[in-house]
Amino acid sequence: MIKVLIFLTLLGATNAMAQDSLPIQGPLQTASDSMDYFFGINMGYSVDNNPYIKNQDLVIAGFIQALEGKAAWDANSSKTILMELLTNMAAKSAPQPNAGSNENLAKGRAFLEENGKREGVITSSSGLQYEIITKGTGPLPTASSTVEVHYEGKLIDGTEFDSSYKRGESISFPLNRVIKGWTEGVQLMQVGSVYKFFIPSELAYGSQNKGSIPSNSVLIFKIELLGIL
Repeated sequence: MIKVLIFLTLLGATNAMAQDSLPIQGPLQTASDSMDYFFGINMGYSVDNNPYIKNQDLVIAGFIQALEGKAAWDANSSKTILMELLTNMAAKSAPQPNAGSNENLAKGRAFLEENGKREGVITSSSGLQYEIITKGTGPLPTASSTVEVHYEGKLIDGTEFDSSYKRGESISFPLNRVIKGWTEGVQLMQVGSVYKFFIPSELAYGSQNKGSIPSNSVLIFKIELLGIL
């Protein structure tokens, strides 16, 4: 924020000089001259690309008023006001959840509420739900383990968005480098197990759209733990 204030001041100075037809006459005389001049040039270029500045005439007017002691606000007040304006503009430009995203969230919660009532479905303290299809007898991985798995992923409407089975190739990855639902869930599995996980959006991709996965989606994964590497 403070940088923006510096930008505004320097841009105003540069433009005021240009409008008053005061070009540099002859070579710069001292190192201080050079520093001042090129500092102004570089900051001016930076300000020129600043998306918040829409009217350079107003920038110049504000600079001149401050320089002449005629500004309606003192330095501290103007900084506070500018920071508030920038904060409000940034908030307005931030992505807002759309109707589809909110609908996915509501549908996901309703699905998990009903799914958790089914026999054989276990719900953890985090909200992760799972059911055991095949119970293996091998070792358990830890959060820092690298594991090899086969899997298929679906949305709650049955749409399949990924499958290592269909690609014909298992995958390996560190458990601390995947979504939270996987990190938690795969640690419950002994090698040789096949589990089905129902992952709340907050343990998956949350409000992000991820490829063919809409924001705030509950994800259903069947995971087969082949080994710990």
